[in-house]
Amino acid sequence: MAEPQSSTDEPSPGVVYRRILLKLSGEAMKGSLKWGIDRTQVDAFADEVIEARRLGVQVALVIGGGNIFRGNSRAAEGMNRAAADHIGMLATVINALTFQGALEQRGVETRVLSAIDMPAICEPFIRRRAIRHLERGRVVIFGGGTGNPYFTTDTAAALRGMEIEADIILKATRVDGVYTADPEEDPSAEMLTDLTFDEVIQRDLRVMDTSAVSLCRDQGIPIGVFNLTVRGNVARIVRGERVGTLVTHGD
Repeated sequence: MAEPQSSTDEPSPGVVYRRILLKLSGEAMKGSLKWGIDRTQVDAFADEVIEARRLGVQVALVIGGGNIFRGNSRAAEGMNRAAADHIGMLATVINALTFQGALEQRGVETRVLSAIDMPAICEPFIRRRAIRHLERGRVVIFGGGTGNPYFTTDTAAALRGMEIEADIILKATRVDGVYTADPEEDPSAEMLTDLTFDEVIQRDLRVMDTSAVSLCRDQGIPIGVFNLTVRGNVARIVRGERVGTLVTHGD
């Protein structure tokens, strides 16, 4: 498959977000499996990224590691929290390299940048380098979380989104947006299409963790919450269509 157009070109007509950061959970990577990586699911997600790239959008990703190891999980019981979180960070790099492989099999040039130094397999995170890769049309995947324990990959996504000056952070989920309750457990739950950052925090709606939402609020970066399993949703969002839930200052 030919590589999508370079992001040095102008985006396609109608595109409203030139640079996006997509946050994928580790659970999304496992698909229907109990744990690990479902390549069919990964390939489907890769196709979504490619569709956005073809519109001239610069795409960066942060991927969690919960499908392999989570620092606050039962598997980490009795472990030092810092040590457990570092194992979780390594899991995010595994997922990042897997996603890189899926994209490059489709002819998309990709770079993995890690907050934890591991030069044999990926580049170190350097803000200017990440931006340069994006400007050259490469998909950039951030691994290793923030590089520090006690911080989630949601916070890493907010931090990297600010550093690369993303126009929006897209939080991928397996439901259509933010609901008043868990729609998988409560069929009467209602979807909320527009929220403010303060509403998310005050109502504890768990769009992302509080630190991540606060960072986005302070820097004015909107958060879009959407269902990644619906084909074409990423492309719809970057073209300005209303998909899922949008979190802003509400001004």
